[in-house]
Amino acid sequence: MKQDHKIITLLTDFGLKDVYVAVMKGVINQINSQINIIDLTHYIPPQNIAAGRFNLLNAYPYFPEKTVHIAVVDPEVGTQRRAIAIQFKNSYLVGPDNGLLTGILEPFLTGEIEAINRNNVAEIIAVELNHPEYWRTEQPSTTFHGRDIFASVGAHLASGVPLEKLGTMIDPKTLVRLSLPPYQVNNLQIEGCIQYIDDFGNLVTNIPGEAVADTNWYVVISQEKNQKSKKLSKKKQKKSKKILNSQQQILSSSSYLIGAGQTYGDVPLGDFVALVGSHGWVEIARNGGNAQQKLKVDWGTKVQAILGNTGGLRKKLGSAPRTLCDGASCL
Repeated sequence: MKQDHKIITLLTDFGLKDVYVAVMKGVINQINSQINIIDLTHYIPPQNIAAGRFNLLNAYPYFPEKTVHIAVVDPEVGTQRRAIAIQFKNSYLVGPDNGLLTGILEPFLTGEIEAINRNNVAEIIAVELNHPEYWRTEQPSTTFHGRDIFASVGAHLASGVPLEKLGTMIDPKTLVRLSLPPYQVNNLQIEGCIQYIDDFGNLVTNIPGEAVADTNWYVVISQEKNQKSKKLSKKKQKKSKKILNSQQQILSSSSYLIGAGQTYGDVPLGDFVALVGSHGWVEIARNGGNAQQKLKVDWGTKVQAILGNTGGLRKKLGSAPRTLCDGASCL
């Protein structure tokens, strides 16, 4: 069999405690033992399609053409949801039709890249994987399509089988897309939300880095409503006022104002910093600590990026916040 494509990547929420990932690799090797299999991650939070989408989207640009990306975060496995394969920019995506794969295609499917949208949609080829001769078995498990359909189809793709032979052609515009809330620009405020939390507890927003480029900016984020602000002693209040004056970071009735930096080390150990991460999105981090655990926020939490100085925002928060934060001493 012709072997044009040599790399398969795997992304799942299976973890490594069980044999599921190894079984998928075994299926691939039975079809073509020369394929180079690269694990992107198998620690996507269980059934968290948005997290899988984010990781696949950020890994995709760093692999050569003809790479086959198999992604399986599949809460609806065995139901009527489609199993699909997509060819895009001479690479391939294989997995369930639940929005996991389409983050990569989003700008082209939604028309955000209008000048070249028509050409690129034409170059997106999608098929429903309904030709069982390319599955591991014609009677796949209703709970493990990663083994019985996706691993097998991906191995055939990597071995040179044309996409069109694997199933019925479908309109790319019918592919399922996640309805993630878009960021919105309102004068000097950019409204967004947390779209991903990495293993360090860094809070990755859906605000692109270019939206805050070439300006001073700050981030405002609120804690969960059930978190109560603690009263501070007069000594700590006096210390907090100094922090307010420096515009470093504020906690006012459970709302933080966090200054921007270039690196995690731009603030003292234990302090929060807002920056543009290597993925290109605005993120909130805690130097030497876990921002998610300390702020006690979760996926989807609303975030604001404020451009320019904080005079107006400080007035909005109040001139005498009840609680301020200076890193390790806060809360």
